[in-house]
Parts: sequence; structure tokens; C-alpha cells
Amino acid sequence: MQLLIVLLGALLGFIYGFNTDGFIFSSNICLFAGLTMIMPSLFKVKLTDVKLLWHHRTVVAKSLLLNFVLLPIFAVIIGLLSRDYGIAAGLFLLSVLSGGGMVMYWIKKSGGDTSLGFLILFINLLLISLSFLMLHLFGVYTESYFDTLYTDDNNNMESYARLVIELLIVIPFIASRFVVLFKPLEKFIETYRPYISNISMFIILFYLFGLQSTQNLVDLYDFEPELIVIALAAVIAFYVLDLLCAWFIFKMESPQERAAFWHSVTRYITLALVLSTFSMKAFGVSMLLPIMIAYMIQIPFAILTDRKLVEKETA
Repeated sequence: MQLLIVLLGALLGFIYGFNTDGFIFSSNICLFAGLTMIMPSLFKVKLTDVKLLWHHRTVVAKSLLLNFVLLPIFAVIIGLLSRDYGIAAGLFLLSVLSGGGMVMYWIKKSGGDTSLGFLILFINLLLISLSFLMLHLFGVYTESYFDTLYTDDNNNMESYARLVIELLIVIPFIASRFVVLFKPLEKFIETYRPYISNISMFIILFYLFGLQSTQNLVDLYDFEPELIVIALAAVIAFYVLDLLCAWFIFKMESPQERAAFWHSVTRYITLALVLSTFSMKAFGVSMLLPIMIAYMIQIPFAILTDRKLVEKETA
């Protein structure tokens, strides 16, 4: 269902932009994403649960090590091999954005510790600013390899960092604290959260693929169609390394480690797509390719992984 929404939103948005003048980018789409996708994830986060982080500090440390050290290293290596700045940047952005809209679903379905899962999700959301900084450093230190002028471009990531922190971290967190004070409103959002998430995902994809800048994908397809194949191979290689590494690092018998496992094998793809709107001018429209392809890789990967866990338990 989610994959259908993704394809439909992207396709209809692209058709709209192709047949009209398209949308002009506005940072309000980040505020919309923050309030509809990130804010509901913060309802169940209680400051009193912070003690769990110390109790399960080894699990949290392994999760941070994998998500902010090993996976970015994998992404850099694969990205450099792709020889395309946009594909490399898109893959790197995926590598530093852990979890996602369905991560709690997979944790709960597989018998993971949901309390620790919410805390890891909260930590990863707080670290969005770190993810953006890492993408900026990626641009700085790879510009010579890809023969670009990233640091000379006024559209580089450094100029958007404060805005991203405000719209995706500060405002959603403050809003979530207000919402939890009104239990009927919190209950309403929690009850209809799957529908809210799917509708917001459709709107975000429709808007992003209806942008004027996204129409450059037509030129990419006409002049460099091989980049689609390269992006596909890069994303598959990244997810395979991610899955193997997570399976090796985490002990799946533990509910806490299982929660951390899902925060590693799933990436926050829709958030990556939102952040790419700031980044396309610096890295190129091909940055969209690995992020879009990730939808088609991650969902089947998650389903197969969940089945493997079930088979392991019943064996």
C-alpha cells in the first residue's frame, strides 16, 4: 500500500509539473513534514524514560556507531564508485537518516522493545542537525573528486542548517508537548496516524515531484539514462551491506537489540526526500534517484527480513 502511494504521488506530481509551470520551492513543505510526520512520533517520548538510555547504553552506542559511522563510510565508498555527485550525495543522505515512518511498526511486529525504540527514534530526530552537517562535510571533502564547486555555491547545506533545525526539530517538539496536554486531540491523531502519514506522504511527494527543478529529471533520462541503473545498483549494494552489518552487530534474541536493529536496516526515506529539496541545487537532480529507488528496495527488504525473524523464532 505504501509503495503504491509513493509511486502514485511521485507520478502525479511529475505529470502536473511537466504539464504546468510547476511549483516554486517553499520551506513550508518542511514545516508540513515536521508537523505531520515527525511530531506524532514524539507523543510517546517521556523525559522520565531517559533512564532507559543509560540502562541500555551498549545497545544505543552500537546503534549510533552503525548509523553515523559505518553506514556513512559504506555510502561514501559506493558513492565514489558511482562517479556521480548527485547519486553519491543522495546515498549519503540516506545513510545518515535512521528509522522512518514505519520503523515502530516493524519493531512492534517483530517483538522488539517499543519503549527503547521510541527513545532511539527521538535521538535520531534530534541528530537531524548532525546528519545535515555530515552531508555538508561530504560536499566539502568530495567536491574535488567530482570536480564541482560545492563550497563556492550559495546553495550549499551550511546556509540551510538553522532553517532545517527549526522546522524539523524545534517546532515539531514544542508542538508535540502542547498536543499531549489535550488528550482527545492526541488520541485522535494516534487513532488516525496511519491515514495522516499516508496522506502527508502523498502530498509531500506530489509537491516535490511537481517542483520546477524536478523536471530536470527529463533531461537526465534523455542524456544520461545509465545513471538510473547506476543508482539502482548503488542502493541495492548499500542495503545489502546495511542488513549484513546490522545482523552481525545486534543480538536478535534481545528485544532491545531488535529495536535498534530496525533503526539501522530502515532509513527515513521521506525525510531524505524533503531534505533533498535544499540539496538538489548543490548536488544535482540525480540526487533524487537513490532516494526514490530506496522506496522500492527498503519495503520489500523489510518484509523479507521480518519473515526471516519469524522463521528464526519458530525454528
